[in-house]
Amino acid sequence: MTETSVSTQFETPAARFTGGVEFAAHFAPRPNIAHVVLDFDGTLSLIREGWPEVMLPMFVELLPRVEGESSDAVRAMLWDDIMTLNGRQTIYQMMKFAERVTERGGEALDPLEYKHDYLHRLELRIQSRVDRLAKGDAEPVDFLLHGALALLDGMVARGWRLYLASGTDEPFVKREAELLGLTRYFGDQIYGALDDHENFSKKQVIERILKENNVHGDRLMVIGDGYVEIENGKDVGALAVAVASDEANNGAGQFDEWKRERLLGVGADIVVPDYRDAAVLLDVIEGK
Repeated sequence: MTETSVSTQFETPAARFTGGVEFAAHFAPRPNIAHVVLDFDGTLSLIREGWPEVMLPMFVELLPRVEGESSDAVRAMLWDDIMTLNGRQTIYQMMKFAERVTERGGEALDPLEYKHDYLHRLELRIQSRVDRLAKGDAEPVDFLLHGALALLDGMVARGWRLYLASGTDEPFVKREAELLGLTRYFGDQIYGALDDHENFSKKQVIERILKENNVHGDRLMVIGDGYVEIENGKDVGALAVAVASDEANNGAGQFDEWKRERLLGVGADIVVPDYRDAAVLLDVIEGK
C-alpha cells in the first residue's frame, strides 16, 4: 500500500474540507441517496435575509407589557419563540405570538392577521432586492448562499431528484426561485406554505416523496437551516445536512452558533456554514 493511500485511508472526513464542517458521531455515508429535500430561505436563498429583524420588532411592538419585566427579557423570550419555530410555516410563529398576547391578558388577533402584517413589513424590506433581480441590476449569485449552485449542480450530476420545501408562502417561494434561476433544478417540485396551513408541511412533503417513489428514508437526504426539516428527516431515517449559515455575512464561512448547536441537538448528521466544499461534501456523503 502506498504512502498516499495509507494517508487517505486514515484521513478524517473533516480533514478534506477547506472550510468549517462538523460531523455527528452517528454520521455514516449514504451511497444510495436518490432524493433530496432542500429548504429555501437561509439554505439557498438570501433574498429574505434579515427576516427576524422584521418579525421581532413587530412582536415587541404588539405584545402587551407585564409590570416589572425588562425589555431584554421580552426580546429574549420572543427571539426564542421565533427561532425555535424556524423552518415551520410562518403561521406557527404567529400562532405562538397570539398565545403570548392572550396569556398576558391581551386580545389576540387571528394569527393570519399577524402573518399578513408581517409579510407586508417584510416585503417592504426586500422589495429593492426583488426589483434589482427582476431588472437584471443584481446577479442571482448575490442572493444565493455561498456555493449553492455548485451543490445543486453536483446533486443533479449524480442523478438525484431535488425538491424545494419552504415555510415561506408558496407564491413567494416560486417567485424568488425563478428570480434566482433555481426553477431548472426543481421543476414543479417546489412547495411552500399555504394560508390553510394544515394542507402543507415539510413532513407531508417528505412522506409523499417516500410513498410516491416507494422508497425508504435511507434513500433520502434533507438539507436545511431550520430544526423542523432536520427533525422531520431524521424521523424517517433520512440523512440530515444542517446549514448553520451566517446569512448577514455570506461567504465569510462562519457558523451561526445558535443554529449550529440547535441543529446538532435535533440530530443533524453534518453541519456546514455554507457550500464552499460542495464537491467534497457530496463525495463524503456517498462514501467516496
